[in-house]
Amino acid sequence: MSKKYCDDKNKKYMDFVVPCVVLVAVLIIWQLACTFSLVPSYMLPSPIRVIKAFINDFELLMQHAKTTLTEAVLGMALGVLLGFISAALMDAFKVVRQGLYPLLVLTQTIPPVAIAPLLILWFSYGIAPKVVLVVLVSYFPIAVGLLEGFESVDEDLIFLMKSMNASRWQIFWHVKFPSALGEFFSGLKIAASYSIVGAVIAEWLGGFNGLGVYMTRVKKSMSYDKMFAVIFFVSAISLILMALIKLIQKKAMPYKYIRKQDE
Repeated sequence: MSKKYCDDKNKKYMDFVVPCVVLVAVLIIWQLACTFSLVPSYMLPSPIRVIKAFINDFELLMQHAKTTLTEAVLGMALGVLLGFISAALMDAFKVVRQGLYPLLVLTQTIPPVAIAPLLILWFSYGIAPKVVLVVLVSYFPIAVGLLEGFESVDEDLIFLMKSMNASRWQIFWHVKFPSALGEFFSGLKIAASYSIVGAVIAEWLGGFNGLGVYMTRVKKSMSYDKMFAVIFFVSAISLILMALIKLIQKKAMPYKYIRKQDE
């Protein structure tokens, strides 16, 4: 077994252990602060209370999570599709980039909370406004990430393909798209986390089901242990989605994760 292999294994081990130790330490400090009444319970419920609230409302949370995940997945899928098309067009046509890219940047200066009431007004309280908001928040990282990936291609590879009479489509499919996969998956991870947050924000302002609707209800009843439970649940869903995307990335880009071992 080589020294490099051992170093890599130790690094992976430490990358896992250190965050876990920090998380456990924070939870212990949090629990002690609540136990000794250093913080009022109505302001900060203890971790034990939060866990109990999650367990007691588990079935209800799953029902609301199903709605939120549906909105997030639909919106993210449309955002990815639109982002891919936009990036391809901006890369292929300079005039499209000159006209569209400033609009992309401008959309990021508008907070989702400011857009959500308008979407509720335009599309009522169904699933449509939530999906539209998720599309808006997930579109930008995909479009910009792919565009930067397309533009980072080695020019020598493009010249080589042209010398072999390759068409623009062949150059795109065999050179530009594979080169942009890294940036695409990076943007997809950001879009996944944004999609859950976007769906929840849209649900805050109106709806019948979803984790955002659940949050507004428990907030009105002053059940802050349930409020913290759903906050951690939303974070867990985002982390799971990002882990799934990373797994897909490993399958799509196995060459990136291959590490040579010394004989």
